Amino acid sequence: MKVLFVVQGEGRGHLTQALSLSKILRDNGHEVVQILVGTNSNREIPSFFLEKTNTVVTAFASPGFMPGKSNKYIGHVRSTLYNVLRTPAYMASIAGIYHAICQQKPDLVINFYEILCGLTYMVFRPKVPEVCIGHQYLFLHPEFEMPAQHKISQKWLNGFTRCTAAGASAVLALSFRPYSEVPELRLKSIPPLLRQEILDTPRHHGDYITGYVLNAGFSNDIITWHAKHKNVRMHWFWDKKDAPEETIVDENLIFSRINDEKFIQSLANCKAYATTGGFESVCEALYMGKPVLMVPAHIEQECNVCDAERQGAGIGSSVFNLDRLLQFARSYDEDVEFRMWENLADQKIMSILEDVAYNVQTGTNVPTVGTSWPLADAEF
Repeated sequence: MKVLFVVQGEGRGHLTQALSLSKILRDNGHEVVQILVGTNSNREIPSFFLEKTNTVVTAFASPGFMPGKSNKYIGHVRSTLYNVLRTPAYMASIAGIYHAICQQKPDLVINFYEILCGLTYMVFRPKVPEVCIGHQYLFLHPEFEMPAQHKISQKWLNGFTRCTAAGASAVLALSFRPYSEVPELRLKSIPPLLRQEILDTPRHHGDYITGYVLNAGFSNDIITWHAKHKNVRMHWFWDKKDAPEETIVDENLIFSRINDEKFIQSLANCKAYATTGGFESVCEALYMGKPVLMVPAHIEQECNVCDAERQGAGIGSSVFNLDRLLQFARSYDEDVEFRMWENLADQKIMSILEDVAYNVQTGTNVPTVGTSWPLADAEF
């Protein structure tokens, strides 16, 4: 089976999921023929991803969030203006995605939450089946409880999520635990796609906090907290493009540009983990038995945090109050059930992907764009 990936490049979660699934496919005798990654002026494809893909990686212009003046939370006006002005580039990207599908002739397209891939299926209606993967699809599940606040933003988020999955043959929601299948949405829950290095790396409980921040502006809050707690060792990772490989504040506080191997080793040996509310790294910490503090940077991450708190994976906060994390760590117990659920990931996803490919080849259960994830049902 030949597979083509289309990956949203915002943050690192979708990229690491793509790496994980690429290995699973290769281990089962399949081939990833090309990986298309959506980028914008505020993000670049991490070097660890380029080094480990073992296939052709092509970047394309894709919508993304622009940080506000504080470089912490999303700047909604800046993001809107930026993306409106970039519309011609996005239209070219849609044509480019369709061209890649026609050129590579894959048996399957896997979309890691990239809106332009969904729009490609709406506009050009490729006959190649599409499978969509992401934690965000869990927000559409009738059993999922959304946060009590920001209801309008949640409706926009769910509308966006539906658009990413236009024409999908299957929609796979990564989740902390199993959920029932929703046939009318072609929606199934599967375990997170964690990298093999996370599963294999020995873990120990050290004497320091490690963390990852999506936007570098949060570093000021961390430095402020550290000034009052000089004896607490911390190692943080960020995506700051103009920063050196390591920024040493003092002997107990270091900021490193995101590096795959360094991050995994730091996570495996820390006593607690702090991050903005991305799903993937929280799952990695949960698998390694690390208590987590989450500070969401936008509405999608608020939903992630709400879900993680319900599962006992960690605690949420509006600021990096590491006192709360240290207190939570004292009473934290590892989640053995999550590790058992995660260990089923390879088996579950391969069964679904091979079923989709087989059903399309035999003409069984083939979706029609506009009927399988109708935009008329999107909650805008």
